[in-house]
Amino acid sequence: MQLDTLAGLKNIPFLADVPDDVLTDLASSAIRKTFPKSAVIITEGDEAGPLFIILSGKVRVYLSNEDGKMVTLSEQKEGSYFGELSILDDQPRSASVMTVEPCVCALIPRQAFHSWLKKHPDGAALALMRGLTKKIRILTENVRGLALSDVYGRLVRTLNDLAEEDEDGLAIKDKVSHQDLANMVGSSREMVSKLMKDLSSGGYLSTEGRRIRLLRKLPASW
Repeated sequence: MQLDTLAGLKNIPFLADVPDDVLTDLASSAIRKTFPKSAVIITEGDEAGPLFIILSGKVRVYLSNEDGKMVTLSEQKEGSYFGELSILDDQPRSASVMTVEPCVCALIPRQAFHSWLKKHPDGAALALMRGLTKKIRILTENVRGLALSDVYGRLVRTLNDLAEEDEDGLAIKDKVSHQDLANMVGSSREMVSKLMKDLSSGGYLSTEGRRIRLLRKLPASW
């Protein structure tokens, strides 16, 4: 598990430049935990807790209100991580996390992380600042997209972000429903379904079940 945890830690931007021997010391404090499908690992507003490294499985990071409306912030897979903000500032969790499929995670306790940071200030502090700066830039772009783009523009951006190259072109390899897309772009399922139908009729994409293939460049506006 320690090698998998080390690989996951190296994927975290603010730890990517930390020497392996220093990161190995942090990985040694990890605790392995298994979660079933549809388990809520973190609820928005929870007290600060551990950093999570995903060893296997997939989770959804989301926001929701009292009416049950959900906005998906991201989906994280094996080798990714979550919970890094709370481990740094000791503030309540800023979003909720639910498993999309059974998951195995390595948990780095908050106190263990703080002790490690004090033990290795030269090896970790500068990388920490660089990583947080990068995260702020990414969040700024996300806010820009939500504030300045219409639903179609946000949908195009999301489809392009999710698509990956394969032997036949661009495809979204993971199954994603219209409701999933609606949660990601902050819209209704009905609106997303209409736009997806229009794009399919126009020859821009095709769907096989819940698998989406981009056939040609999506137009900037619709």
